Amino acid sequence: MKSILKNINKTFDHRIRLGIMSVLMVNEWADFNHLKEILAVTDGNLASHIKALENEKYITIEKQFVGKKPNTKYSATKLGKKEFENHIIALEKIIQLST
Repeated sequence: MKSILKNINKTFDHRIRLGIMSVLMVNEWADFNHLKEILAVTDGNLASHIKALENEKYITIEKQFVGKKPNTKYSATKLGKKEFENHIIALEKIIQLST
């Protein structure tokens, strides 16, 4: 059990960070408004969780202008994808052990 728990990543403990990474695992990228809408969170709440994932180098941020409006897009990095996959595999193993 200890070896399974070592792959549980504390960064993904919060439901918003788990949600952000889930979206980015199945999409090449997502913009701020899309994430905000899907996760039903405030701007500030989403921004703080994005910052936490960025600090761990699990996501990249690309800022651009669409017309005259700023647009920020997020993508999962290779490291982020690997760590998230390991986290999900560990959760699945824990579930399997308890059934």
